[in-house]
Amino acid sequence: MINKYNNILVQKPWGYEYKIHENKIAATWYLNINKNHKTSLHCHPLKKTGFILLDGKVEIELGFYEKVVLKSPAKLMIRPGLFHSTKALSKCAKILEIETPVNKKDLVRFKDQYGRKDKPYEGKKKMEQLPNKFIKFKSPKINCSNKYFLDNCKISIEKISKIKTHNNDTIIAVLSGDLVDKKKRSVLSPGDIVYYRTVNKLSKTFKVNKQLTILTVNKRIEK
Repeated sequence: MINKYNNILVQKPWGYEYKIHENKIAATWYLNINKNHKTSLHCHPLKKTGFILLDGKVEIELGFYEKVVLKSPAKLMIRPGLFHSTKALSKCAKILEIETPVNKKDLVRFKDQYGRKDKPYEGKKKMEQLPNKFIKFKSPKINCSNKYFLDNCKISIEKISKIKTHNNDTIIAVLSGDLVDKKKRSVLSPGDIVYYRTVNKLSKTFKVNKQLTILTVNKRIEK
């Protein structure tokens, strides 16, 4: 599945999305949801998914009985099989969504206000060439990082052999590798999205298994 949807902009009835980064383990998508529009109430039976809200305010429907409101920057993780929907409450909502394993066909739509109930992921008619102005993330070399500014946030992708120090409120998404115990059992794995304070606590007991690729997000502070 790797390389599929490269340089493709997918038009959605609620806005658009495109793949901003991918490796063999996880894919990261950039979503732009317009005000008062929302994604279908859907689930992924096999995938672990999560997202990082870079800009805006959203209402998340979780399952059939719970709703939460988030303001940027914020994060949320969604277990396999949990139905969920995201509605933009602000002018628009800018989101990074991380999925693992990589599989856009792993989609079940329960309800959709645009008539897509029970339908699969968008086909070729909804896809177009990604404009050059849209940013793409590149994977770094070991013990290096690539830095970006996007939607009032500072973002980096780092490939590390040991945990580096970050601000406690830094949002960290694992893109590959893991933290393991002495028996090589994973306690933090691809698709997990946590704050640095959690990673810092875990790293005092558990170790990086060879190397770790992480995406970090901080709110950009203008001087």
